[in-house]
Amino acid sequence: MKQNKLETFSNLFEGKEIRSIWNSEKEDYYFSVVDVISVLTESDYSKAINYWKWLKGKLNDEGSKLVSNTNQLKMKAKDGKYYKTDTLDTKGILRLIESIPSPKAEQFKLLLANLGSERIDEVFDPEIAIDRAVNYYRKREYSDKWIKDRLNGIVNRKQLTDVWKDGE
Repeated sequence: MKQNKLETFSNLFEGKEIRSIWNSEKEDYYFSVVDVISVLTESDYSKAINYWKWLKGKLNDEGSKLVSNTNQLKMKAKDGKYYKTDTLDTKGILRLIESIPSPKAEQFKLLLANLGSERIDEVFDPEIAIDRAVNYYRKREYSDKWIKDRLNGIVNRKQLTDVWKDGE
């Protein structure tokens, strides 16, 4: 992977560090599986490794594809050296969180359930998605003129790309 950027997130789980790598080709983050497990199970690193080994077997037995979606990427350990580490992309990490029974995971499961419900509502009424975008921009103090121009720009860009697709 080219142009990868190593990062550590400490704002996702109450200040606990989660190592990650930005993959610029796929435009997605890859998170350390063991770091996430350690935070959710409130266990030390070696116990989290053992939990991951057990969970991999359980998920494989259930027919889950989550384990096969892991990537081993070199990440910096506490000793300053780089080791191959099991990682999952954002979608995979969210699926992992769903697999871990933990009070800390519950807040994320509730968030995912709410987001899923909102997106299903948007399928039946797309205006909800537009209202969500407008409210998002207003919370960030963009002017109504800027928001209107932004939404018009999105529509115009879609029309242009549709013309390009039809020309192929």
